[in-house]
Amino acid sequence: MAYRISMMTGTGVIVTIGATTSWLVGFLSAGALLSLLFIYHLFLLPNVETEGIPIRNFFKAFLRLRLIIVIVLIAFIIIVLRSISASEWYGQLEHQVPILDKIRFSGWVGIGLLAALILLAIFKGRIKRIFLRDKNSFYSRAFMAYMDRDKIGAALAFIILMRTGESMLASMASPFMVDLGIKIHYGWISGGVGLPFSIIGAMFGGWMISRYTLKRTIWPFLLAQNLTNIIYMLLALKLNKFVVFNTGAEIVTPIGSLNLLLVASVHAFDQFAGGLGTSVLVTYLMRTCLSEFKAAHFAIGTGLMNISGVLSGVVSGFLAGWLGYGYFFGISFLASVPGMLLIFFIPFLESNNDSGTSH
Repeated sequence: MAYRISMMTGTGVIVTIGATTSWLVGFLSAGALLSLLFIYHLFLLPNVETEGIPIRNFFKAFLRLRLIIVIVLIAFIIIVLRSISASEWYGQLEHQVPILDKIRFSGWVGIGLLAALILLAIFKGRIKRIFLRDKNSFYSRAFMAYMDRDKIGAALAFIILMRTGESMLASMASPFMVDLGIKIHYGWISGGVGLPFSIIGAMFGGWMISRYTLKRTIWPFLLAQNLTNIIYMLLALKLNKFVVFNTGAEIVTPIGSLNLLLVASVHAFDQFAGGLGTSVLVTYLMRTCLSEFKAAHFAIGTGLMNISGVLSGVVSGFLAGWLGYGYFFGISFLASVPGMLLIFFIPFLESNNDSGTSH
């Protein structure tokens, strides 16, 4: 809740100030707000007393040979990847393959996690024997416990594909509004309208799931989330002439108050339905977690769910430029269909998440 309120302030209030006055005033307002929060944290928040940890315990924890080797290897891999991404060779490759320029370092991490899980599924037996040689390794046991369950492939596919359509829509909704000629209104539409409805949707979705179970609510919630793409398609086709007039134009052709209200209403429904989808996804991720490895399993799930966002962000700009916004939003709905169809095959819809059998 606090995070969404802060996002509401940033994308709504601050952006509107910057767009209507100047960005200098907007950034100064943001700086003043952060200064007030700093003073509040420094003088008004209560101090939490914690037991001090001797400095020697800190060094003992970090001077174990195995941990040092792991840290050095991770640092080496990160340095190598960063060096490759900054190299002239990779720059030329990005120029030849523009899609690579859209994938950030965090995106490659998510893709690497997916590749590791695919390899684990293919060579599960052999990797399981290697991992379980060290029976005291928490991470090995957590990783294998997550993968070594019935229908886990369907669950992973659902986590990855569930938000594909929504991610494609979200990546192009802002450019659509800018090209529509309502950039000056984007702040209050996004922060003042969208975020409150997103909060309401997430809270309402959580209440409905707790009352009627995930199994009964997952279909209508995901259908509502993905039907938003169809609504955006109809909106884009209806207002296409304004997109043609205002894309790159110095003098913007107003779309009219009724059309502006229509855009705000569609965005409000989009965020409300997205909140419903978020409640489904978070609940399902929690269902995939075994009680012994909750944090590790939730981290794996959240890493996987971002993969569709990375990949959709790569192709969305090209598709929208090629097809136009209206047909692009229609294609984004089709991209959401596989995730909805997987509902018939996924496990962990019941509240007893430890029932997923291992073998």
